[in-house]
Amino acid sequence: MTTPTLKRTPLFAAHVAADAKLVPFTGWEMPVQYATGIRREHDAVRDRVGVFDVSHMGEIEVCGPDAEPFLQHVYSNDVERLAVGGAQYALICNEDGGMLDDVFTYRLAPERYLTVTNAANHDRDVAWLRSHAGGFDVEIVDAADRYAMLAVQGPRARELVQAIADKPLPERMQADTRIILGREALVCGTGYTGEDGVELLLDPDDAPAVWDELLRRGATPCGLAARDTLRLEVNYHLYGNDLSADRNPIEAGLGWACAERTGFIGSRAIAAARADGTAQKLVAFKIDGPGIARQGNLVVGGGEVTSGTMSPSLGVAIGMAYLPSERAAVGETFEIDVRGKRRSAVVASRPLYSKESDG
Repeated sequence: MTTPTLKRTPLFAAHVAADAKLVPFTGWEMPVQYATGIRREHDAVRDRVGVFDVSHMGEIEVCGPDAEPFLQHVYSNDVERLAVGGAQYALICNEDGGMLDDVFTYRLAPERYLTVTNAANHDRDVAWLRSHAGGFDVEIVDAADRYAMLAVQGPRARELVQAIADKPLPERMQADTRIILGREALVCGTGYTGEDGVELLLDPDDAPAVWDELLRRGATPCGLAARDTLRLEVNYHLYGNDLSADRNPIEAGLGWACAERTGFIGSRAIAAARADGTAQKLVAFKIDGPGIARQGNLVVGGGEVTSGTMSPSLGVAIGMAYLPSERAAVGETFEIDVRGKRRSAVVASRPLYSKESDG
């Protein structure tokens, strides 16, 4: 039996040149960290600017006269509220309300949308959308090969990208085409770090030059490990950890991204969960004392850790876990079985980190 060949992004050579530690990740060979180390990458994004290669993410283009009603049918959020040039977070759910993926969608034109998917779910998402397109006048295009994607994040991110852009960048939760370093790019005011910044969707052949120029201007290259510590400090969900087909948006704290009145797939089950409550809820926590909880660690008395790390900004171990709903209030204490040792934890307010608290 042969080992499947890992895919490589257009920036693979740049990662090798930067002495990145490369690891398998959802079928891709990706940089988990660079020679500078995870802490410096993390701090660069919090204090200055970092750039991530997220070209492993998938893209789906949906266009046609029925694009809006079709996406209203398959996405949990209210797509009718998404104006041209806007961005929207949503979930793809099954009939039982289980989460198949969480996605960002950009409305590029009245009848044209671009959705960014999680890499591990991309093929399934494409198949799911196509299987539910009957009766809708839409074209569904797997556009993953058309784009490389760079996430430029941090307090100086916009300043850095603006210096090589042809006109002002789109605001937060907006998206539009710009010329970046002489190359056309879709610039999106979104990110996954809790900092300001933009995400650039480029022709794969254009990505290396833009990457090199961002680094030349002072951006720190950042890998998957820093991306995880940054997102967990602000409690952004990670599919496969905090979200799955076995969980529904209400227990995951994502009811705000669900508009059941639109009748999307899974809306009835989600409406029932909202009305009746759920047995468990996803909470943020801090460890009180030594030890770091990791995905899969069990909570004593019921529940499970979905994500955990040492927070570089806070200096304590943090994470997210599903707890029995009656034990999920902020300030509740509980214990986690971490490799046979019980570690004390407390349910904390979200986000765990904010600029106001500054750690």
